[in-house]
Amino acid sequence: MNFLYEQILWLFILAVPVACIAWTVTHEEIFREPREYCVRKSKECKKLYQRKFFYLFTCEYCFSHYVTAFFIIITSYKLLFDDWRGYLISFFAVVFVANVYLSLFAYLRQSLKVERIEAKLKDNEWHEVKEEITDKKDH
Repeated sequence: MNFLYEQILWLFILAVPVACIAWTVTHEEIFREPREYCVRKSKECKKLYQRKFFYLFTCEYCFSHYVTAFFIIITSYKLLFDDWRGYLISFFAVVFVANVYLSLFAYLRQSLKVERIEAKLKDNEWHEVKEEITDKKDH
């Protein structure tokens, strides 16, 4: 039973770099130019397999599958079974947990963005009120 806990711990740990890499490649500024190229190619290529190939670099969910496959291969991580079934289960489990992390991160970033906008609006309102008070004192 202790071995199962270790496998589950590894599941949640392996999902962290998968989510980090998938988010960075599909959202962050450092990869903006290659991502824009892939977006363009995913729309303009004539062949379906070419469009799908380029699309996978623009979608964090799609890309997380490939990153997961890479990490499963380099770590030989298996979940529940010691044969090919362990690889299959671990693959989908890591993808699932990584995408939960991605969703939480996206929600957190969106919430922080809303808070920043609200703070800026309140700051602007405060400056407007201050100007009104200053204008009334001057007249």
